[in-house]
Amino acid sequence: MTDFFEPAGRGVQHASLRAANRRAVLSTIAFNPGISNADVSRRTGLAPQTASAIVSELDDEGLINRGDVLRGRRGQPATPLFLKLDAVYSIGVDVGWQHLDIVLVDLSAQPIARYRRDFDYLDARTIMAEIVDASNGLLGKLTDAQRKRLIGIGVATPTNIARKITLLDAPAEQAELWKTLDIAVELERALGIPTLWFNNGNAGCWAELVMRPAPRPENFIYLFIDTLLGAGLIAEHNLWEGPTGNSANLGSMLVCRTDGTGREFGHVLASTVALDRRLAAAGIQHGSTAPADWPWDEWEPYVAPWLTECGDALAQMIMNSAAVIECNLVVLDGAVPRPVLERLLAETRRALAALPTLTFETPRIELGRLGSDSMPLGAAFMPIFRKYFSRDLRDMASWELAPTA
Repeated sequence: MTDFFEPAGRGVQHASLRAANRRAVLSTIAFNPGISNADVSRRTGLAPQTASAIVSELDDEGLINRGDVLRGRRGQPATPLFLKLDAVYSIGVDVGWQHLDIVLVDLSAQPIARYRRDFDYLDARTIMAEIVDASNGLLGKLTDAQRKRLIGIGVATPTNIARKITLLDAPAEQAELWKTLDIAVELERALGIPTLWFNNGNAGCWAELVMRPAPRPENFIYLFIDTLLGAGLIAEHNLWEGPTGNSANLGSMLVCRTDGTGREFGHVLASTVALDRRLAAAGIQHGSTAPADWPWDEWEPYVAPWLTECGDALAQMIMNSAAVIECNLVVLDGAVPRPVLERLLAETRRALAALPTLTFETPRIELGRLGSDSMPLGAAFMPIFRKYFSRDLRDMASWELAPTA
């Protein structure tokens, strides 16, 4: 382990500086379509000659397109620059507790092709074969030339599946099977494609940040209502993953039941499994379908108290998290229908307003933009970001910005 104060741990090599400049230029073009060379120089702070040289390199490598020259303006005619969306492809695999969702994307970060299936529980015996078959099916939609521009696969899964699956009605053997199954490692071995693993809450949080319009918030807490609670944290414009990639696991916080019957993990109260338990107690069973397709109106006598309990639990998690990280924004999303999510937003705001604060203002809450698309899209775009856009020294060391064709 390198100590923080060791110079070798902090030095910046010339190659790293050059890579950072290239990524700064590419990011500027990506998020400002039609920008000119001169504006790239101004926005990045690079000398005009340096910016122009980098633009030429990116053009030669097939990562950008030059539009038609804009004439009739003051000064030299400007050539608009655009990201070449089909320059790079990636696959995102979202392995949920009760679903598998796989997308193929290009630099637009929008699905080109997709595979999804919902099931009763995450089965360690069969899930790998299904992921490999489905991924091969999506790869089959690419031409040979496009396949060469596929840079990798991002896999988003819950963390500590072996421990948390005991919260669900899965066979007892599953906990033991999940102790030895590493989906990312097995998928890379099966397909021969570089594969990165991400916590599913972090993947959804990252997608929410990327897809938001500028100016993007510097800090926010991300909460995703699904079988169990997904969560992520943006701190000073960075996704906070922690040393193991599992931060921020807010669903593992202990929260107090508002009926005074004790404490429980946030996962157990702020999730659809909590609603499942209410339904099961009433003798109501439902098949392995996505929450968006459930008969919510029929279940209203159980949905209403679930939303209240869920909002109370979320409010406690939000208040405790905000006290630690000084965050004034919460993004709430989920796999449930939008009207249900809006009701949960109202319940969470109600519960937050009832909690005392000592040194900070109550965070504001708003709804997310992506719903169930967030985690597969986040998983797919993260390898692209780390290779082409991130200016983190670790990412620049891991991914060389090599020609794509």
